[in-house]
Amino acid sequence: MLRAGFLLFVLAFLAAPLSGLASGGGGWMALSRQDWDSIATSLLGGAAAMAVIILVGTPLAFYLARARGRLAVLAEAVVLMPMLMPTLALGILLAVVYGPAAPLGRAFSALGVTLTNTPAAFLLATIYAALPTYVIAARGALAQVPVEYEELARTLGDTPRAARLRVTLPLARRGLSAALSLAWVRALGEFGIILIVAYYPAGMPVQLWTDVQDLGLQAVFPLVAVFLLVTLPVPLWLGLRARMA
Repeated sequence: MLRAGFLLFVLAFLAAPLSGLASGGGGWMALSRQDWDSIATSLLGGAAAMAVIILVGTPLAFYLARARGRLAVLAEAVVLMPMLMPTLALGILLAVVYGPAAPLGRAFSALGVTLTNTPAAFLLATIYAALPTYVIAARGALAQVPVEYEELARTLGDTPRAARLRVTLPLARRGLSAALSLAWVRALGEFGIILIVAYYPAGMPVQLWTDVQDLGLQAVFPLVAVFLLVTLPVPLWLGLRARMA
């Protein structure tokens, strides 16, 4: 009885924020034009970031899942550092590296790409926020597929690349889907990096912060609801699906 009461208390504690959303903070207001713009910015920027993350993150996850030795350990440390670093600190460091006064920033500017307070800067910040999460989660999913399956496919005539595409990726698809959904949540929810690097155009987190400062808590509930609607369902469904499998 005591155990059940303790579990109920913890679950009620975790669910308490949802009651605030249900109440609407005392009332709901319509989404403003700026809110709609922030939704578009987050969704379009997040989708573009996911495409880049899949393309560059999956090969890196394969490497980390299969490689051994000091170089692999060093590579994993490099992947982990942005994920473990405080986001405001990472945003400041990115501004130093990619800002208009930095050599790398000037090089991109010469190509017509400005990496501060532009859609390109938003994409850059989102990739830095979400790529490590995807790589680490995807590496775990790929590592669970025995390497012997790939070797068997190679004995049947597949190249190493074909064996990974035909055997490993399909077997790891559920874990890779979970990795991508976590990266999606991380991308859309990032605030600290984007606050420094890409305050404009404002994504949903920055717009929520602006609305709270300018209009108060009551004004943000419609945007909070949209924010949760585009981030929570897929990871929640995948987590429950894995639990029931």
